[in-house]
Amino acid sequence: MHLSPAHDAHPRTPGEEQFALAAELLALLGDRTRLALLHALSGGEADVTTLTQACGAARPAVSQHLARLRLAGLVTTRKEGRRVVYSLRDGHLRRLVAEALKVADHRISDRPLHD
Repeated sequence: MHLSPAHDAHPRTPGEEQFALAAELLALLGDRTRLALLHALSGGEADVTTLTQACGAARPAVSQHLARLRLAGLVTTRKEGRRVVYSLRDGHLRRLVAEALKVADHRISDRPLHD
């Protein structure tokens, strides 16, 4: 989900469309279970059973959250026999989740913030 078609290091100034889409993305990340699922997928592909164990939520809830993430285009799926394997769509999302967790870690541990 690049803001500039040429994938420049200096993307254009965000407009209304980018702000609206970013707000939707952050709203999806605002759910603890979805954030835990995305964090688990940051380590690589996983099926629903593995993701259920990783995030500690009930299987039906995990399936519903994964469906929302898939419909939003944040995760992709592929079939492996009868299993459905999920993965993150791109590295931007991996870094966004990691940064959100780092901010939380700094707030919890009272470590100094970065400029």
